[in-house]
Amino acid sequence: MKTPLQNPCLTPYIFYCVSVLASFRGTVQHGLPLEIGDTGIFPCTYIHLKNAHIKNKGQFETVIPTEDSVITEMTSTLRDWGAMWKRLYVKNDGDLFHRLWHVMNEILDLRRQVLVGHLTNDRMKDVKQHITARLDWGNEQLSLDLVPRREFSMVDPDEISVTELFKLVSSIPKTRNNCLNTVLLLLCIPHSLSSSIHCPLYLSLALATYERFFVRLNKNGVPKSPEKTERQCTLFVDLGSSDLRKDVYIVVHIMRIGKIPNVIGLILLTQIMHAWPLCSRCTTESEWYQIHENIIRKVNSRYNLSGLAVSLQLLHGDIEQLRREYMVLFTRGVSITKKLGFSDIIMPGEMRNDLYMTLEKGEFEKGGKSVARNVEITVYVLDIEAAGSGEPGGDVYHSFVLYHNNSPRWAEQIKLPIPVDMFRGSHVRFEFRHCSTKDKGEKKLFGYSFVHLMQEDGRTLPDGTHELIIHKVPESYCATHTRSHFSPVHRGSRHLGDMLDLLKWRAHPERINDSLLKLKEIDGSEIVKVPPLPGELPSVAFCGKHVTELFPFLFQVHIINLLQDSKFHHFKPVMDTYIESHFAGALSYRDLIKVLKWYVDRIIDAEHQDHIQQVLNATEYIFKYIIQSRRLFALATGGQSEEEFRCCVHELFMSIRFFLSQENKITSPITQTQAVFLRTFPAVYGELLKIFTVREVAGFVRETLGSLPATARAECPLEAVKLHCIAKTVESQLYTNTESRCILLPVVLRLLQAHMQEQRDLVMCARILTSMLSLVRKYDSTATVMSLCLSLCLQGEFVACLLALLRQMSDKHYQQLLQAFTSKDDLRDFLLQIFTVFRILIRPEMFLKDWTVMRLVTNNVIITTVLYLSDPLRKNFLNDKFDYKVWDSYFYLSVIFINQPCLQLESFSPSKKKRVLEKYGDMRVMMGCEIFSMWQNLGEHKLNFIPAMIGPFLEVTLVPQPDLRNVMIPIFHDMMDWEQRRSGNFKQVEAKLIDKLDGLMSEGKGDETYRELFNSIIPLFGPYPSLLKKIERETWRESGVSLIATVTRLMERLLDYRDCVKLGEVDGKKIGCTVSLLNFYKTELNKEEMYIRYIHKLYELHLKAQNYTEASYTLLLYDELLEWSERPLREFLNYPMQSEWQRKEYLHLTIVQNFDRGKCWENGIILCRELADQYESYYDYRNLSKMRASLYEKIMDQQRLEPEFFRVGFYGKKFPFFLRNKEFVCRGHDYERLEAFQQRMLNEFPHAIAMQHVNQPDQTIYQAEAQYLQIYAVSPIPESQDVLQRDGVADNIKSFYKVNHIWRFRYDRPFHKGTKDKENEFKSLWVERTSLTLVQSLPGISRWFEVEKRELVEVSPLENAIEVIENKNLQLRMLIAQCQSRQMQNINPLTMCLNGVIDAAVNGGLARYQEAFFVKDYIVNHPEDGEKIGRLRELMFEQAHILEYGLAIHEKFVPQDMRPLHKKLVDQFHVMKSSLGIQVSEGHTTGAPPVKSSN
Repeated sequence: MKTPLQNPCLTPYIFYCVSVLASFRGTVQHGLPLEIGDTGIFPCTYIHLKNAHIKNKGQFETVIPTEDSVITEMTSTLRDWGAMWKRLYVKNDGDLFHRLWHVMNEILDLRRQVLVGHLTNDRMKDVKQHITARLDWGNEQLSLDLVPRREFSMVDPDEISVTELFKLVSSIPKTRNNCLNTVLLLLCIPHSLSSSIHCPLYLSLALATYERFFVRLNKNGVPKSPEKTERQCTLFVDLGSSDLRKDVYIVVHIMRIGKIPNVIGLILLTQIMHAWPLCSRCTTESEWYQIHENIIRKVNSRYNLSGLAVSLQLLHGDIEQLRREYMVLFTRGVSITKKLGFSDIIMPGEMRNDLYMTLEKGEFEKGGKSVARNVEITVYVLDIEAAGSGEPGGDVYHSFVLYHNNSPRWAEQIKLPIPVDMFRGSHVRFEFRHCSTKDKGEKKLFGYSFVHLMQEDGRTLPDGTHELIIHKVPESYCATHTRSHFSPVHRGSRHLGDMLDLLKWRAHPERINDSLLKLKEIDGSEIVKVPPLPGELPSVAFCGKHVTELFPFLFQVHIINLLQDSKFHHFKPVMDTYIESHFAGALSYRDLIKVLKWYVDRIIDAEHQDHIQQVLNATEYIFKYIIQSRRLFALATGGQSEEEFRCCVHELFMSIRFFLSQENKITSPITQTQAVFLRTFPAVYGELLKIFTVREVAGFVRETLGSLPATARAECPLEAVKLHCIAKTVESQLYTNTESRCILLPVVLRLLQAHMQEQRDLVMCARILTSMLSLVRKYDSTATVMSLCLSLCLQGEFVACLLALLRQMSDKHYQQLLQAFTSKDDLRDFLLQIFTVFRILIRPEMFLKDWTVMRLVTNNVIITTVLYLSDPLRKNFLNDKFDYKVWDSYFYLSVIFINQPCLQLESFSPSKKKRVLEKYGDMRVMMGCEIFSMWQNLGEHKLNFIPAMIGPFLEVTLVPQPDLRNVMIPIFHDMMDWEQRRSGNFKQVEAKLIDKLDGLMSEGKGDETYRELFNSIIPLFGPYPSLLKKIERETWRESGVSLIATVTRLMERLLDYRDCVKLGEVDGKKIGCTVSLLNFYKTELNKEEMYIRYIHKLYELHLKAQNYTEASYTLLLYDELLEWSERPLREFLNYPMQSEWQRKEYLHLTIVQNFDRGKCWENGIILCRELADQYESYYDYRNLSKMRASLYEKIMDQQRLEPEFFRVGFYGKKFPFFLRNKEFVCRGHDYERLEAFQQRMLNEFPHAIAMQHVNQPDQTIYQAEAQYLQIYAVSPIPESQDVLQRDGVADNIKSFYKVNHIWRFRYDRPFHKGTKDKENEFKSLWVERTSLTLVQSLPGISRWFEVEKRELVEVSPLENAIEVIENKNLQLRMLIAQCQSRQMQNINPLTMCLNGVIDAAVNGGLARYQEAFFVKDYIVNHPEDGEKIGRLRELMFEQAHILEYGLAIHEKFVPQDMRPLHKKLVDQFHVMKSSLGIQVSEGHTTGAPPVKSSN
């Protein structure tokens, strides 16, 4: 299968919009006109003209297409997703890669549908909903910004208030996580079931009480009608969320032909991903009815379980929504499996009249036979019978048969969908037959029974178990028991008669009170299921003869309160429709007002408030009846009795205001009654507006709310209800009107301010302010803005709302606000408070990570406000009135503002960056210019901010925005200048600059461009010269230029260090960079604390890389800074507060431990001696006894490998500064040879080119924009020659000094000078010897060090021959000694060395030296080499003695299988001696060879 990237046909293509501002047709010969057409640069066949309008015409204009904003958003979003989608492929995030690919293709398909424009309004709405849902999903998955929308379109933050924007972005997460309560389960049977005979298959939700889904299979186990695919799947509807919180099982019944039980199975719905139900064969038919329950309860382990394949899928949403989303599924006619009853949420108009009957059990006589009967029940009812969903219904239903069982238990459910009009008079007939395999004819009928479905009074047969009499046909008489469950539309039919009596109240008015009393006991879900009831009850309550009686009124209140339940909210429209269209009580309003006032007037004196609270809880619908009744009366009479009605309403509100004005105890029932009324009061506004004017209604509301006690009481539940009432008032239609809002605003502000002053219910207060400010945006009013602003200035908790106000304020508003401060101290407090609030607002945790739109709007408001407040800051707090705290708060706010992550445009995608710049510009530059302007106004007060503001301003200059850097860098010149005037130097500026630079650049700030700009002499912006240029004009230019150079070099190293640290694993480059920075802090800056910090960073790197020897040398740097004193040291890094002696002791022990791990025991012994001296001085003999012994043992007993050393040259400008065009010597790892080292270096520098020669590169290589590596092996030159030449020193000790404490290395390159002698190449074989001296010895704090000095000498052929023989003699002596002392477990190294020397000598090795240097011509021509020739002769004789002695030792230890080789070596040695003319004494064959060594 191809991935989307492999298959270009599946890749979503996104077309870009090109804005053509004008067509141009010039007169240039052969020129191409810049216009759209057949001959222009934009061919009309490829260009689609789109309508657009231009916003902000001019340099920064924006072309906005006039197409649907959803299409524009889709195009822009898919463009951004496209690049990120490819990055997912690179990151190998296959799951999200494929999911996003499918979503992108789906969005493109939906986009085509929208562009075509053939969709209906409803379908277009659905498509847009799907598009926005998928866009939000993709943005969330890719961690992109949240997009606030209104009616599927992106909102423009400039067109709505900040509070409205906050509402929108706050509601999106809730929408994302919102799941519908209704769940549907799609079940399919994709696999066949092996069976030898026809078998129907039953499936049901056992615990959710669903009807059964029926499938008939043929003998091959596949559906009997495979072409009817809809019969193989079903949709279980109305599966509530509460059902999914418990174990729900799918129960499977499988029966053979003749309906004989065979197999039963079940699957736990919570394990829906495992689509293999457990099935068990029925071995005992008597247990058939309860096998599934036994399996669930695990009461029996003898059931043989196997598997059945089904496919399950959970679908969320209502059935109509799924019809639109899964059209193919429903066009096939998929069967619907319903619940045995209504869903959790009952919709008005939902009609069902299904009767479900369960054949429970029976008791039969044998009828004179020796064995029990095989009983089958046949059920008849009209012609609409069905076993369940799936298969079509039939005229008759046959039960399954239990073999020879007189007490069968079927538990078989039957669905009878009987029409309502056919229910009366119908009955169900049961026929009982005996089935026998012997009787091939018709089954024998032996009895029948029947039951009527409706009683004489119109009630259906109640739920429960019904025992039916079986009528004999024609012989025996017996009785059977069956149980029948059925639900016409609801359960609980025992109450149906009471409801039917109430619906027939006109025929029997004397039964109304009794029926109402009984009906109050009925559950609300039963009442609303009877469609006529909610609309009929108002007629009962308000019929003429009962309207003055309180009982019908209270019952109507009961019904209204019933509809307040969230479960029955869908039935409110039923009541509203009745009131608007069917209610006819034109005179009822008078009595309703009287009754309501009667209840209100008795609140104060009533002992029990329950019935009054129920009445007040129904206030909304009581007023609906009052208003509608009055409208009907006015319509019928032409508006008579208007004054009387208004007086009644005014009196009613006077009573309400009186009882609301009462202050009572918190637990008083009156307080609870007040709370009940306030909860429902806002719902009355809309009804009053149908008759009264907005000013009149606003007057009612103002006086009513104004009657409430203004003081907020702690712990009083009424206070929260007050705020909710105010919130609903502010959100109501009444408050939206400007005229009524002016009336309501004072009382709303008074109540709101009381709560705010007490710091209570602040969340609700903020919600109220949000709603108020949303209207301020739409209906601007200076008085409103100022009154709210002055109310909020003292409340720091509501700064978010204050931002919305500040956004609306003009120059005039700010002038009025500032004039309101009567003293300078008040203004100072205000500025400090608002600057503090702004700093809080721009914290990252203030808003969610993806609320970028909200953050940008907030920042725009902040910078606008800061620009307004800069002027009063300069006028009131400068010169003699200078206030450091206000200015400091201002500068810190500005710095934090600029450094916000949400303003760093460089990290945005191109499209997002373009949108932000078009709408807001670069707010960082605006704030930077303001900082520079304010700094210039400070004058001598600048000294107050030196050095405190150096770090913050440096952080601003590190932001990668050229204009911002150009503005801010000159401030450092000012700081240096003013500090020079004050102190005669600017050491403080230098120290602070360096300290802050390290921390900031380690955090990832700054770049190479900044380093170049800091050290540049190019002018920055406008009339301001560069920093370096300005410094060069000063009298202190020398120290200033030095500081700039130092800071620049520090930035070079910090940038290198940061780039190396980004790498995932420890490598030499990262360690080398840290060493460079560490040395810089020590040698050039003398910053001891920073030096120590980087010592420990390097130490950690070495430990991670297991460079234990280097880690010891690194930690030793810190150890050397300490003394053996009792001076107390502060807590630092990971060290506790302790004395200097204790810390140095800890460091010594740690270093010794690491030297031990690195097998550098000799160095550990030195530290142990120092510790021993300290322990002796303190008489700490216990610790003294533990030292050094184990290290000495390891030196003598453990083998150590000698590492190889490699010279590495780094050439080219692409290397970091600390490596560029430098050469180093590196200490290799154990067992690492040249090829492995070269590969490791190429892995660390993957872009480097390996040089294939060892010659020094020319300037072309040095200046190349590339990386070149030159690597070759070098030999160490030990410093401790006395140890190596001393007799009796163990080889283990010598091997250590050969490769440790090495400063100098050499590399030999052989070459021929002059004409090469083909007969004897030794005559012209010279050696070019390169000696390298390092800045530090190896090993040290790094595995490599820079070459400090390079020396080149040429070695003559004679000198080269002497060195070769000397080295070979030394090697032979060492191998012989090891073999003689039995340190060599294997004699092969000695064998090979002897063989190589003797074989070379026999084949002309030493003879060639004789021919080259012992001949007369050479001696005559080179008289100065006489001493060297004698030395060569001595070495040759010495080698012969060593070989002879080595052969004697070899003979003692050579194994038997190597004797022939030994004999060959002895024979060749004699040939060698004779060829050289050497005579060896007998003593030399028995004694040790003389040990001589030459330098």
